[in-house]
Amino acid sequence: MFTPIRKFARALRVPSVAEREMTYLNGARDLVDLEYRQREIDRGLFRRG
Repeated sequence: MFTPIRKFARALRVPSVAEREMTYLNGARDLVDLEYRQREIDRGLFRRG
């Protein structure tokens, strides 16, 4: 009964900072790109207020 409501709520949920960072890292093409993205995250790319 509540399954459609749960699916709808999940669709509207905003991903957390950690989830966005992981998605960004998973998009790296090679090791150089991955290291570059890791440095960007360490500099606060997703944590700016």
